[in-house]
Amino acid sequence: MAELVRGQNHPLPRNRIEIRISAEAPVVAGATLADENGRVGGADRVAHPGAPTLPGIEVSRQAAAEHRLAVDLDALPDAVHRVSVLIALPAAPGGPSRFGAVAAPRAAVTGLDGTEVAGYTLAGLDAESAVVALELYRRQGAWKIRAVGQGYAAGLTALLTDQGLPRAAELARAIEDAVARGMARSVPARTTDTDRSRRAAASVAGEHPGTAAGSPYDPQAPDPGSVRSGSSDGLGDATPAPGGARPPAADAPAVTGAATPTGGPVDYTHPKRRQTSPPTAPAAPAAPEASGAADGPAPPVAGDAVGWSMDERLYNQVWGMFEDLARTTAAYRSAVDFAESRMEKELDQVLSDPRSRLGSVGDTAREAAHARQAQLVDQARAVLDRDLAQLTAESEVVEPALPPAYARWDNPVWHGYQVPTEPPMAVRLGDLHLPESVPLRIPMLVRLPLERGLWIDSGRTATFDGDFSDSGELRHLALRTAVELAARLLAAHPVDEFGVQVIDPAGAAASALAPLTGTGVLAGPPATGAAGVADVLGRLTERVDLVQMAVRGGAPDALPPALDTSRQLLIVNDFPHGFDDRAVTQLRYLADEGPGVGVHLLLVADLEDAAAYGPLLDPLWRSLMRLTPVPDDHLADPWVGHAWTYEPCLVPAGSQVLQQALTQVAAARTKRM
Repeated sequence: MAELVRGQNHPLPRNRIEIRISAEAPVVAGATLADENGRVGGADRVAHPGAPTLPGIEVSRQAAAEHRLAVDLDALPDAVHRVSVLIALPAAPGGPSRFGAVAAPRAAVTGLDGTEVAGYTLAGLDAESAVVALELYRRQGAWKIRAVGQGYAAGLTALLTDQGLPRAAELARAIEDAVARGMARSVPARTTDTDRSRRAAASVAGEHPGTAAGSPYDPQAPDPGSVRSGSSDGLGDATPAPGGARPPAADAPAVTGAATPTGGPVDYTHPKRRQTSPPTAPAAPAAPEASGAADGPAPPVAGDAVGWSMDERLYNQVWGMFEDLARTTAAYRSAVDFAESRMEKELDQVLSDPRSRLGSVGDTAREAAHARQAQLVDQARAVLDRDLAQLTAESEVVEPALPPAYARWDNPVWHGYQVPTEPPMAVRLGDLHLPESVPLRIPMLVRLPLERGLWIDSGRTATFDGDFSDSGELRHLALRTAVELAARLLAAHPVDEFGVQVIDPAGAAASALAPLTGTGVLAGPPATGAAGVADVLGRLTERVDLVQMAVRGGAPDALPPALDTSRQLLIVNDFPHGFDDRAVTQLRYLADEGPGVGVHLLLVADLEDAAAYGPLLDPLWRSLMRLTPVPDDHLADPWVGHAWTYEPCLVPAGSQVLQQALTQVAAARTKRM
């Protein structure tokens, strides 16, 4: 393996390769195909998240801290003599705007088996927000790689212009739009609470100062303390053993409601759990017995992660399971791809030799190629099954230990529910799973306070094959999902620190809202009609303006005494029905500015119903996290970008646990009056 420096080149021993990008923060990865003069003819010669596949190359569909670009140099058009691999920071609010603000990214060229051919760490970047990392170029019939590291402070537009691309600014905007759409479907990555200024703002909004969350995933990847791989360049190629102990974080997450102890982070790893080294995930895995302790994996332990409290350790453990499942599945899929490509290569060799093309010799060679492919796939599946068994065992231990905010509604912990005195650090929005991992499900935990609004899609999904007699049944299920999410948030917060308001313009949601209205936990009756919509939106917009002015002016005591500073969740049913242009503008304002000062949205809407607004509402949809009332594979993880199937956590039929929890919340409020 060659470690390159800027300007150095290296021969490529093979023409089917992967280019792996690893960075501390999510980056956009792409490639341009240029002619012998280095000119890119048009947008059809640029692979990017909006157009990820071109002949001979495929790139990621979203911004991520890790990318794998597949390259087949033999499949490139004859006119292509140079392939430039580019990375750029996405234009997301709150995210890094220059590479100098994050650790140096790294690009590596590997074979399909994961063997690294050459690597290049892009050190020395400062104000640049886009950079050409590597260049593959054809010289005298052979391909070579060159470490480039050419950065552009003016971003993608300047980079594409420099490569001779016509209408570069237009393409750069298209790439940014595609990245924004990808971020809207990403599960928010776990974050640590290190931003003191956000704590001050949260305290003005009524949040406990020890629980203000960090930046959302959209512009920011997991911090170095969250990375569990063995790479020094952020999220690397090492895959932690799902059943083994996870390495401690580099920085301990913030303490909830307590002073931070001195002397560095505390490692709460269970003392009886054996330490095992995380194996590197190969493209063609070895047999199951080749890794792990000789006497088998250690039994899983609930709370076996770093954190200052049990809730935080469980949160980090669940995220560790999420990452483990993402990476072991990626290793399995990579191994299957490698087995397929190896078989194709062997079959091509058989067909290219006239002596073995026909007859028994050819048949024997083809059978041997298929047998080797099946053996590699079986080995990969055995490793995946081993990892899934370990993760399943861990899930069986962790699920019963989860606190109410993290637990399913059928968890016995809800039967002993009491109104908390401190807000949780996260809340469960549902479950996630992959096709290879059924029935294993990972809790989808999202940090609080919510940094993005939520959108329950009441329209028909592309992947759900259920049978609904009419759209009204699906809309009712979407509203039920929203109500149960709101109930979970209410039950997870202390008395008077979280309120729920409802806009139901047509007044058609009475039955679905019964758990909230019947227990009296709503801040007021559901708003109906145009006047009700205007009244609620006007009051919440005024609240956002007042709190923002108080925070920016450093005068939180200047807020009106009657102003309710507790966090508020606004449920909007059947949007955009009953909304005029002014109301739509106010709702967009709340979606953008509300989360920072304690106002959060929960929309129940069908995208088709808003089609009349055209692109006007596109920023609103992108700013919200889309959830579905039925299983749908629309969410992506922040490591390798798998499409995960999301399922909401609904109260089991006949259970009274939700009613009992809300009754306790209402009773506790009555006592405080």
